[in-house]
Amino acid sequence: MNGLHEFTDSVSGFHSKTAVEQLLLLGWFLEAIESKPCFTASDIRTAFQKAGIEPPNVSQYLDRLKAKKPPQIVKSGAGFRLAGTVRRSMDAKIGGNPSVIAVSKLLSDLPAKVPNVAERDFLNEALNCYKVKAYRAAIVMTWNLAYDHLMGWLLDDQSRLDKLNDAIKKRFSKLTVVVAVRDDFDELKESQVIDACRTARLLNKNVVEILESKLKRRNTVAHPSTVIVTQAQADDTITDLVNNVVLALTR
Repeated sequence: MNGLHEFTDSVSGFHSKTAVEQLLLLGWFLEAIESKPCFTASDIRTAFQKAGIEPPNVSQYLDRLKAKKPPQIVKSGAGFRLAGTVRRSMDAKIGGNPSVIAVSKLLSDLPAKVPNVAERDFLNEALNCYKVKAYRAAIVMTWNLAYDHLMGWLLDDQSRLDKLNDAIKKRFSKLTVVVAVRDDFDELKESQVIDACRTARLLNKNVVEILESKLKRRNTVAHPSTVIVTQAQADDTITDLVNNVVLALTR
């Protein structure tokens, strides 16, 4: 699923809207999500096609929208931009807080970089949770994604695994587990795996601190409580774990 499909699916009744409404929505997507400085008739036509819709006469519609009083689009460089009032109105109705756009784009761009199917499933679940403001679930699922990636990263290199097992013996002498396959991690607490990674110097100090703080937050939000979970907390968790674990620990 690419970002455009996620966007059109998230807009209620997108496919039943008029061609003008669809065009303005696609223009907003290109500006706000794709960060294009301007869009051309070709860009809009391609967006219609990617959305599975036969493009209307895009050039004609753009000219009409530009000529309206007040205009709904304005000329910009080699293309067009949404008029300021139109953009602000659509930001409020669709985008909400700009950080929602940034994090949603970060997450929607990630699947193409993640070949592992299980990780991709976790990611899509986190994205769906965030989009409907289920921030507790978004935090839990993003933690699952990051921790699953960490386990895979450790298992993919025998030297890492040897260092991890040596550190487990050193830090937790009463444990008899030797990690060889993914199921062996079930014998360890997540905090113990992070601790062993620090002892073995498999992860730098910053990544360890990120994992420890996000695990603590996951534990806080994963159980029924009166604690209020905010969008800012979800933003912080998602961006930190995606950037510093999922994308940084390459296999």
